[in-house]
Amino acid sequence: MTPETGWRKQLYVIIFESDTRLGKIFDILILWAILLSVLSIMLESDVTIKQQYSQPLRYAEWFFTALFTLEYVLRVVCVQKPSKYIFSFFGVVDFISIAPTYVGMFFGGTHFLMVIRAVRLLRVFRILKLVRYLQESQVLLQALKASRIKITVFLGAVLTINLIVGTILHLVESDNPGFSNIFKGMYWAVVTMTTVGYEDAVP
Repeated sequence: MTPETGWRKQLYVIIFESDTRLGKIFDILILWAILLSVLSIMLESDVTIKQQYSQPLRYAEWFFTALFTLEYVLRVVCVQKPSKYIFSFFGVVDFISIAPTYVGMFFGGTHFLMVIRAVRLLRVFRILKLVRYLQESQVLLQALKASRIKITVFLGAVLTINLIVGTILHLVESDNPGFSNIFKGMYWAVVTMTTVGYEDAVP
């Protein structure tokens, strides 16, 4: 995937590697751009903020989109096999992170999908040399795998209790609209067991 010689190799080292000074600077700048971009999208979701700062937020959206588009193009150009990057996990994420702005020119409401840019923050593991720590997640996965029978029995018991309680509530509270069927009774039981309740259905 790495070009053998020339400017493409130098560009590849800067963009895809983080061992060099320029590579680290590039990665850190991109990470800050991702954070600020996601923040601007979150701010725009607030009606009051959007009404007061709609123009600056719009400019910010196009600035970050242009920046990430340039980055995407440079990544495609500097790799030896562009298709390998384009259809890789990060290649797809990088493309999806810029697509909503352009799609939004024809269809409204799609720009909020740009929060997927947050997925690009996974590159911080490579930048900060944390990839080796991802192997520790295998310990957790092995523990879950070893306990799958116990977990299955536990979930089965909880589901059974929930079904019984939901059925009883439906029978006892048959005149209550909040318990007009067993599903609503089960919903109340789950909400009551896991939270303090939503008070949309009260026995």
